[in-house]
Amino acid sequence: MTDHRPWRGVLVATALPLRDDLSVDYDAYAEHCAWLVANGCDGVVPNGSLGEYQVLTPGERTRVVETAVAAVGGRRVMPGVAAYGSAEARRWAEQAGEAGCGAVMLLPPNAYRADERSVLAHYAEVARAGLPVVAYNNPVDTKVDLVPELLARLHGEGHVQGVKEFSGDVRRAYRIAELAPGLDLLVGADDVLLELALAGAKGWVAGYPNALPAACVALYRAAAAGDLATAEPLYRQLHPLLRWDSKVEFVQAIKLSMDLAGRPGGSCRPPRVPLLPAQEAAVRAATEKAFAAGLA
Repeated sequence: MTDHRPWRGVLVATALPLRDDLSVDYDAYAEHCAWLVANGCDGVVPNGSLGEYQVLTPGERTRVVETAVAAVGGRRVMPGVAAYGSAEARRWAEQAGEAGCGAVMLLPPNAYRADERSVLAHYAEVARAGLPVVAYNNPVDTKVDLVPELLARLHGEGHVQGVKEFSGDVRRAYRIAELAPGLDLLVGADDVLLELALAGAKGWVAGYPNALPAACVALYRAAAAGDLATAEPLYRQLHPLLRWDSKVEFVQAIKLSMDLAGRPGGSCRPPRVPLLPAQEAAVRAATEKAFAAGLA
């Protein structure tokens, strides 16, 4: 782990274990964070989309961060601080700082289709909390696209130090490197891991290590080192699962794989609903095939 840039390496966007009554199981979450680090992951990202932050109360969201920090140490925790308002997002960033976190991850404004001036003002406000900010570009869900030119401006003005790139367009890696060579590119979608790692990504904000950490870490390390002989066959084996990270039902899919791996996955809070039978069968089959290949 690189202390001065704690967003580098494999940071797991943690799923949040829920009990049968849909309350948060903080003890299971603490154990899960520690298990991920013990299996080679560099850190955790609580309160991201995979952590269902949108349906947590403020008290739950605060305690999730504090639980992760207590489990693995603040330098390994980069919470999501997304909120509809910039002032609220800044308060979440300040809370992360008070908890001892080393950085935060921030979506652009997404209550509406924000223009460039709004995006710049939003990141400037949250950066005032004093922690390094990693931008999160997810134009599919937010309808706001942090294109390379805008990222370069955000970085040039000191508002962001990295970007979790979830557009799926691997060509952007090269444009970002040209326009903002000091901006760290992080793989944002599991199913383009190999392509973005070969393009120079410095980290991976990852979903599927929640279920298969050791295999995913081995894949990332090989890909980042340019060891295609190791990475390419492993990527092919894992890709039937990794592609679920880019589907609408990614939380349900990853939690199902966690359940099958003996990890604390569980249900999701509404409005998310269970997988359809065909979806469940596909995830189950791909997970069991990965287990049979010795990837668990």
